[in-house]
Amino acid sequence: MGLVASNPQSSRQLRPIDLARRHGLSAQAVRNYEEAGILPAAGRTPHGYRTYAPLHALALAAFLALVPGHGHHTATSIMRAVNEGEMDEAFRLIDESHAQSLDDRRTLRAVENALRDLGSATAPATAPERRAASGAVTPDRTFIGPLADELGIRPATLRKWERAGLVQPRRDPLTGYRVYDEADVRDARLAHQLRRGGYLLEQIAPLIAQVRAAGGLEPLEAALYDWRARLSARARAMLSGAAELETYLHGRG
Repeated sequence: MGLVASNPQSSRQLRPIDLARRHGLSAQAVRNYEEAGILPAAGRTPHGYRTYAPLHALALAAFLALVPGHGHHTATSIMRAVNEGEMDEAFRLIDESHAQSLDDRRTLRAVENALRDLGSATAPATAPERRAASGAVTPDRTFIGPLADELGIRPATLRKWERAGLVQPRRDPLTGYRVYDEADVRDARLAHQLRRGGYLLEQIAPLIAQVRAAGGLEPLEAALYDWRARLSARARAMLSGAAELETYLHGRG
């Protein structure tokens, strides 16, 4: 028979260790959760020992189920709001987590679309560009004018992206001109696709940094697969957390 009786608000007394064992916690962890407002206040024996009821077991199960989907900080805030009777605040916190998850999913989709578009893009230096630069542009490097023409943007836009850290061209030591190598062209194309998707420069910069850290697009695709899996796991965890929280709310009456 489990810890929770048919009436979770019954007077059945539970010790901290009774709640702790069920979840592989220590009795001190349970006491800490109570002090943090995650659990309702415990009763006390005439000798001052804490006593918990089945309702506390529901609260602990709800909190531990909320953590994987919402994170420790938000899960704590949700439980505090519930225990203080601030249900609107609790629901607002839950809604914010879902909104963030949706925003993350949209960002992932935008990056995936950008990578797909890049897969069908032209090489860094096309034949017309080579002619326009009088042989200065090669398959492994280009300059700001030809690159801007390829993307259909102004050179000033590329300079703005450079200031924002989206592209990092080197300078030719003789002429001082910006030189974009293959990685720079890749970053510029990815930035261009994301800008077309409505993303701000400050949102794009971390994604470009991930591409550089991954060593290119192919390793990033594996990272995106893991990202998608984490989003799905978080969504599933949110469902589990919602179920346990609803059980706790029902127990509170």
